[in-house]
Amino acid sequence: MAELVYPPVIRAALTWFKALDLRFDIEGTEHVPRRGGVVLVSNHISYLDFIFAGRAALPAGRLVRFMAKESVFRHKVSGPLMRAMKHIPVDRAAGVDAYRHAVQALRSGEVVGVFPEATISPSFTLKEFKTGAARMAQEAGVPVLPVALWGTQRLWTKGRRRDFGRNHFPVTIRVGAPLHPAAGEAVAALTDRIRERVQELLDTAQRAYPGRPRDPEDTWWLPAHLGGTAPAPAPPQT
Repeated sequence: MAELVYPPVIRAALTWFKALDLRFDIEGTEHVPRRGGVVLVSNHISYLDFIFAGRAALPAGRLVRFMAKESVFRHKVSGPLMRAMKHIPVDRAAGVDAYRHAVQALRSGEVVGVFPEATISPSFTLKEFKTGAARMAQEAGVPVLPVALWGTQRLWTKGRRRDFGRNHFPVTIRVGAPLHPAAGEAVAALTDRIRERVQELLDTAQRAYPGRPRDPEDTWWLPAHLGGTAPAPAPPQT
């Protein structure tokens, strides 16, 4: 079936990126499989991360079907667009239908995008990963594609006013080689392996990032271990 909505939305997003004069540094797009199902997993630091994670798949000609909270699909503007782009609604109180939908999409050869942290990390460090991405990859028999984003939090994140000015913000994206579930591998072990790889990519993206605070007050977007004033990470759940 022809994609009537997704391509124009992508063109609009790319035009918007140009208007904002975002400075992209993207590496690893050669790792994106050009065909077949794959679970794309990314860290989550901005409300716009689905746009930027999807941007990483464009050189391979892939469209990503993101799993997103169901309320987005009820919005009068975003709802019709999300459905037309075949994104997957997630009702957190009853996620079985979304999970089955995602596995079916993977088996049919789609790229399904997942943020395993489930919500934006206010500390901009990796939170614990939920196991859903690993379980979907195992059940559908597809690899996991790890992605790390950095700099997107400067545009719009939780607890901060969005900044869509022409600030020339750098955005760094790193894509890793696909991870293949091993035979008999425990879901928890695969989840840990995915998280470790995303952490490695995030570290690499942060080291490569050319942006610096614009003034002494502009340190909110940097985590404490990088000299910033972002909130401390929440303690691990026991």
